[in-house]
Amino acid sequence: MSKKGKKASSQQKNEITKGIFTVLEKEPSKSFNYKQIASKLQLTDTNSRNLLIKRLGQLKQKQRIQEVERGRFKVLQPKHQLVLGQVDLTSTGNAYIISETYPEDIFVPNHKLNGAFHGDTVQVRLTSGKGKKLEGAIYEVVERKKKTYVGVVDKQKSFAFVRPSDNKMYTDIFIPAEGLNKAENGDKVVVELGQWPKDRDSPYGKVIQVLGKPGDHQTEIHSILAEYGLPHEFPYEVEQFANALDTSIKAEEIAKRRDMRDTLTFTIDPKDAKDFDDALSFKKLENGNYEIGIHIADVSHYVQEGTILEEEAYNRATSIYLVDRVVPMLPEVLSNNACSLRPNEEKYTFSAVFELDGQAQLKKQWFGRTVINSNERFAYEEAQHIIETGESTIPKEISIRESAYTVSGDVVDAVLTFDRLAKIMRAKRMEAGAISFDKIEVRFTLDDKNEPEGVYFKESRDANKLIEEFMLLANRKVAEFIGKQQPKKTFVYRVHDEPNEDKLMALNGVISRFGHKVNLQDKNSISSSLNQLLEDVKGKKEQNLVDTLTIRSMSKAMYTTDNIGHYGLAFDYYSHFTSPIRRYPDVMVHRLLQHYLDGGKSVDEQVYETKCKHASSMEILATSAERDSIKYMQIKFMEQHSDREFVGVISGVTEWGVYVEIIENKCEGMVRTRDIKDDYYVFDEKQYAIVGERFKKTYQLGDEVVVMVKNTDLVKRHLDFSLIGKND
Repeated sequence: MSKKGKKASSQQKNEITKGIFTVLEKEPSKSFNYKQIASKLQLTDTNSRNLLIKRLGQLKQKQRIQEVERGRFKVLQPKHQLVLGQVDLTSTGNAYIISETYPEDIFVPNHKLNGAFHGDTVQVRLTSGKGKKLEGAIYEVVERKKKTYVGVVDKQKSFAFVRPSDNKMYTDIFIPAEGLNKAENGDKVVVELGQWPKDRDSPYGKVIQVLGKPGDHQTEIHSILAEYGLPHEFPYEVEQFANALDTSIKAEEIAKRRDMRDTLTFTIDPKDAKDFDDALSFKKLENGNYEIGIHIADVSHYVQEGTILEEEAYNRATSIYLVDRVVPMLPEVLSNNACSLRPNEEKYTFSAVFELDGQAQLKKQWFGRTVINSNERFAYEEAQHIIETGESTIPKEISIRESAYTVSGDVVDAVLTFDRLAKIMRAKRMEAGAISFDKIEVRFTLDDKNEPEGVYFKESRDANKLIEEFMLLANRKVAEFIGKQQPKKTFVYRVHDEPNEDKLMALNGVISRFGHKVNLQDKNSISSSLNQLLEDVKGKKEQNLVDTLTIRSMSKAMYTTDNIGHYGLAFDYYSHFTSPIRRYPDVMVHRLLQHYLDGGKSVDEQVYETKCKHASSMEILATSAERDSIKYMQIKFMEQHSDREFVGVISGVTEWGVYVEIIENKCEGMVRTRDIKDDYYVFDEKQYAIVGERFKKTYQLGDEVVVMVKNTDLVKRHLDFSLIGKND
């Protein structure tokens, strides 16, 4: 190499080194992988990215930066200091402090918690640990994770205690008489946490809402929402503001939009859906190609920045789908009326319009505001009937109308063409390394009193996948359209990082019990073998267990302005554009897209990153509430079948018992080790099993067993089984 070449290489190396420290030191609490660093430094060529990877390894070797987990790097932190982190309370009452600025979790014994609760942000002072364990003592609580707790009132003569239902909460809350807010003994309430005086055994609090009596259906559903700090109704002033909006369709507004009211358009949704936020339009072009429109409710037309409606939508960030109801992000006047793309009604939409050839190759694209008039509303079952039969008449037994009805040949042709194109696009995604998660979703048939009459499983069929593929196309192309622009523009992405290798190795350890294996050789082999695994377990006893464990081994998808691509979908660019009625990030995407279409300059990245973090956080809370509501209804359902034997699969093994998931309804409960009377059983962590000390009988992860309901507790949402034996 010439001297000039060496000098250029050395200069590039120095620039990349400087860039690495610039990125890591700007946000010392975060860790970054090489893709994120390369994106921030705008390193797009292979040589620069390879040099970056090499330099990260060298800097780690020289202990100038730290690798906090495989492939993720941070600036170094000095030891013996105050460390900022979050409290992760264990079942023993001790805690670990998880810090983004420190490479190891810090153990804190319960007597050094200093009034901190699970999830709180705290300052912890490092102390000398026993052996290799790093220990600390909490110096102060910087911010409470939760300001409110749900619990049951234990009333005394002149005061009361509330026993929180949160099993991570290790103390009750003292309520003075003036803070009871008319709550009676035994009521389930929401308590606002107050101060915890140093000389008191319990923190102070006051009752801010009486939910009702424990075990009552409405009480328990509202409790689930309250436990996560989620609302169950809109403030009066927000409802009033929304109801006062002018939702009429005006000629002067239509004039500003692309008029697509004469294009064949329809929606495909669940049969019980009330909000239709996406529609598809179809037109055959003279050149033999197809004009495909993905039309999304123009929520941002009504939800304007700076209004209380905007503030409420941002705070909620998502709709919540509980087992018996939807808690919407937007008031009903918008979610079910003005923004719902109902048939034979003119609606404002934000659209992605594509020209595709017969092989689903993209020829042209257009993004912008439109006005549409949907011709038909289909349920998934109806669209599925057209796909399977090619018939234009929808039978009465699957019709969402009162009788059979017939659609035009043009509609049938459109549905069949959409299905054919969707299958081509899906095959391309799979070939590119996308992972096919079709996890079984549990649903309940409820009577008019919200009592569960039966359990069924939501399955994804061709009609569902048709909609999915065209929504993915719109989301991907919108993100690509902005993401590829130069100079770089701030945008909201939906990203999904590569899976953690340790989690995949743990997954292999479990699935090997069933004769399966994931090939961890490289990215492509991981994707293809995960898809093969998910295909191999379909219909088998271990399917739900393997599906669940595989999803848990994946990184969590999140919203961010820092695009690292979407691993699970195998997309370099991905966003959420297609559901603004139920997701706030989609509203942000609509606004940003229009801003850039109008020639606007890049917006403040930090402002949008803060909004992205909030949306990701609220999504996690909503998902947790949804999961809890399903668990509640499962227990309610099992209460009615306490006299039956069920066959289940051991889905988890712990030192205190085994979890069993019933095959026919996916309800999961626990068999406690102390309740198995034929031997003394001990936990064998390596075998994922409990083993009898005398007779060596083993109950292992994946074993089929027969159980009966022993105890149901709707308030604590616990389901206990009695073990009858193995299902041999």
